Amino acid sequence: MKIKNNDILIKVKDVKIKFNLGKENVSGIKEYVIKLLKKELFFQEFWALKGVSLEVKKGEVFGILGFNGAGKSTLLKVIAGVLKPTEGKVIIKGKVAPLIELGAGFDMELTARENIYLNGAILGHSKKFLNEKFNEIVEFAELQEFLDVPLKNYSSGMVARIAFAIATIVDPDILIVDEILSVGDYKFQEKCKQKIENMMKKGVTIIIVSHSIQQINELCTRAVLLEKGKIKILDKTEKVVEVYEAK
Repeated sequence: MKIKNNDILIKVKDVKIKFNLGKENVSGIKEYVIKLLKKELFFQEFWALKGVSLEVKKGEVFGILGFNGAGKSTLLKVIAGVLKPTEGKVIIKGKVAPLIELGAGFDMELTARENIYLNGAILGHSKKFLNEKFNEIVEFAELQEFLDVPLKNYSSGMVARIAFAIATIVDPDILIVDEILSVGDYKFQEKCKQKIENMMKKGVTIIIVSHSIQQINELCTRAVLLEKGKIKILDKTEKVVEVYEAK
């Protein structure tokens, strides 16, 4: 399937996401099962998204803003296919590379070297491809001296760096980025930003969640502001940022 320049790659149609939150404390699995069988478990409905609709075209860099609990990460997970909408529909055209919860596919008992192949395989890369790109991944992550150290001894920032390097080794049609630009020190953040800017030049569609207004302003052409699971404003980045900063 050939993707044209004006194609809409992401279409979110009236999406709603409901979570059932437990209303009581359960001390263990045994008590949970007993209460479940007796139908004594009670839940409170929480709607993380309440009818969100938006479209993103090929080559756009689209920002998602909102305070904690607004539904930003939930929306990203719906677009990435991690969560299924309770109601509504998400249509995706092209290959998606989600940088969400980096390192979730890693085995912390294995070394970084082993995890490059493990995580790369999960992302659909062949061993031959990973052999060819191995040095490039390691050099970008700046972890040459720690290759044979188990990931359980890594800091969360180091894990995220190697996950970012693996996930961006090829250019997808859509890149989904959740706060990854805050990983590591300033120098590494600039490397991540440069990598994303190179993808932008190649026409990769990018969705970014960030608490950094500066990053959203610098990178995004349009943005949406979420508030309690609903769209407050969807417009050009400067207008959305203006509303966000006024709150």
